[in-house]
Amino acid sequence: MSFQLGTRRGRYVEVPEAMKGAAPPLAPQELEHFETFDLIYRTLCAVLYNYVPTSGHPGGSISSGRFVAGILFDALDYDVSRPERDDADLISYAAGHKALGLYAMWALRNEVMRIGAPALLPHDARQQLRLEDLLGFRRNPANLTPLFRRWEVKALDGHPTPATPFVRLSTGASGVGLSASLGLALGARDFYGADAPRVHIVEGEGGMTPGRVAEALAAAGTGSLGNAVLHVDWNQASIDSNRVCREGDQPGDYVQWTPMELAYLHDWNVIYVPDGRDFQQVLAAQRLAAAIGNVQPTAIVYRTLKGWQYGIEGRASHGAGHALCSDGFYAALEPLLAGRKAELPSCHGLKQPRCAGPDGATVMESCFWDALQIVRGEIERRGPMVQALAARLTAAHERLERRARKPRTEAPRIETVYEIAARDAGEIPETLRLAPGTVTTLRNELGRVLQHYNQASGGALFVSAADLLGSTSVNKIAEGFPPGYWNAATNAQARTLSIGGICEDAMAGYCSGLGSFGRHIGVASSYAAFIAPLGHIAARLHAIGNQARRAVSDAAYRPMILVGAHAGLKTGEDGPTHADPQALQLLQENFPPGTAITLTPWDPLEMWPLISAALARRPALIAPFVTRPNETVPDRARLGLAPVTAARTGVYRLRAPRGTPDCVLVLQESAVTLAFTSGVLQRLDQEGVDLDVYYVASAELFDALSLPERERIFPEARAQEAMGITGFTLATMYRWVRSDRGRSATLHPYLRGHFPGSGQGAAVLAEAGLDAEGQYKAIRKYLDVMARSR
Repeated sequence: MSFQLGTRRGRYVEVPEAMKGAAPPLAPQELEHFETFDLIYRTLCAVLYNYVPTSGHPGGSISSGRFVAGILFDALDYDVSRPERDDADLISYAAGHKALGLYAMWALRNEVMRIGAPALLPHDARQQLRLEDLLGFRRNPANLTPLFRRWEVKALDGHPTPATPFVRLSTGASGVGLSASLGLALGARDFYGADAPRVHIVEGEGGMTPGRVAEALAAAGTGSLGNAVLHVDWNQASIDSNRVCREGDQPGDYVQWTPMELAYLHDWNVIYVPDGRDFQQVLAAQRLAAAIGNVQPTAIVYRTLKGWQYGIEGRASHGAGHALCSDGFYAALEPLLAGRKAELPSCHGLKQPRCAGPDGATVMESCFWDALQIVRGEIERRGPMVQALAARLTAAHERLERRARKPRTEAPRIETVYEIAARDAGEIPETLRLAPGTVTTLRNELGRVLQHYNQASGGALFVSAADLLGSTSVNKIAEGFPPGYWNAATNAQARTLSIGGICEDAMAGYCSGLGSFGRHIGVASSYAAFIAPLGHIAARLHAIGNQARRAVSDAAYRPMILVGAHAGLKTGEDGPTHADPQALQLLQENFPPGTAITLTPWDPLEMWPLISAALARRPALIAPFVTRPNETVPDRARLGLAPVTAARTGVYRLRAPRGTPDCVLVLQESAVTLAFTSGVLQRLDQEGVDLDVYYVASAELFDALSLPERERIFPEARAQEAMGITGFTLATMYRWVRSDRGRSATLHPYLRGHFPGSGQGAAVLAEAGLDAEGQYKAIRKYLDVMARSR
């Protein structure tokens, strides 16, 4: 019995078939220019690896060079003078390990403009990547070598970040780059509509093996994300294997699909280029992708050879290359420099730029610069090639202008979100107010708050969940918009995304890309136990990217939101695999200041001031942690508690003492705080115990305050006196409880030395000693300890 895939919306095309009877894309002289450019590019890749030894990935940079040249000089409609233009096509290196090639290609493009069309050069030097900047490849910004400082060289990260012009994302971590790049395409498609900028994504077959890539491909195919074009450098070589995929009758070492099969499975158009070194096939495939005529995303798969013409091929060239100034290195330069050795500048008395002189970074830098000058001279000698490529860059700009892309009618207005957050954080909108005694959930109120922002901004928030839309209440965020999942062709106004099913990895990546495009906020929701660890890599790269963007732009950070739903022990019915106290510790205070904000509300009414305060701060990541069960809105006035708006400061005095306090108590997390306010506080009041009670709603919002303001709200002396009660881990309380005595008295889920078991939330809290009775006994015990110490 035979097996075949069901009906697909995508097409499969092999380029040689498509080219039959058609004129080749390039005339002979144009082909010669592209060939010469590639020779210079491959030489520059060899130079870069040589002078930054044991660093970079020369093989994949070389094997992808021809199709990247096609993208830059033929496929893109963009403005090389203004890398930040939102209406321009984009190229995104999901394969971040090809950064060596990216930098070489960018520098050569800059040389083409400098020589052949100076008017195209960006006026802001930050928006250029010059040949001189290659001296900064994998160099730290603190580098003090002479040329690095003299020319104000950019420090070029080992994997791409937005510190480099035209780079929108930080990529390179196992498979995250593809999902984030597709998030860019989604942002462009939703903001600009049917004529959205195309996002060209560079990846290799090895980079397609992580599970999160299959999740991302599924989402793009399901959503008909037709402005995404994936360019696959299928060279079959990884660090450890020379046969990554099955090919023909030969099983793969890692996977038993080809890149064509994987993409086609997920309903992508697939264009196969059997010879990825043939510029005619490469450009024919890219032009076919632009004209394919359906709504599905497209994958162009180029069969290539890693390290072609470098002298080291296959996996041996993946993360390694020729030894410093070795014969192999000079052999790699020979095709470009043959017969012209007498013109090479001397270095330490040698006619080749050998670094045979004294050791030291300064000597190495000087040799590196000599080699770069040789490459520059080779470009300058080739006037016709430079003029032809410069004309192509001019034509790309003209095509972009003719397109006159405009935001679609009723495009989202992300700026409205930040305006409301900055203006109204202190006053809860009428529609979001709740009377004391109202029964609701934290997750429900989070959904309502974000839905308020979504309505006000015309749909600037996209929401996704790991098959938990209703369960985590984030379905509310999309209320008021068309029901169902977003599809570019059939349901483009919907705000709910289908990201592959139970796919926290890809959801986080898409949210990063959406935020990075700059017109949306992506919201991803799952159990806190899952999304905190699985979304961490994408969130960290998103924070890195936002921070790096400051090197080329003064723009504010662009947030994404990871909802840690069903957080804490009250998810006890699902057992310790799901009711995880550790999730907060993975994110809280684990990012550079200002890049991430975690939120731990306890009262449903705190959701508005906390979310609004976080949005007003505009970090790269906002991570609210919310519980599952119904809760009753407390009567804060009757209990003598601070108003909900006090939560905006992150840490606040929940209950002030009547006089000199008998004990300082720091609370964190909803379940334990509700147990305290409903079952402990009045009991201690009746016994005459005077407590000074603080609540930690956001460590990072508190950190954003000035030092005097922090000291006013929560004095250092209070931390020395305090004990704590948290539904998260003890480590999250170390900052608020400073003494050994206080820490030994602090209640937390692991105090009894094991993971709590299953059962209803109240039972699990009791097992951990975090219920009202357990809290009461612990506080009384601490009062006795404090009394004896006085």
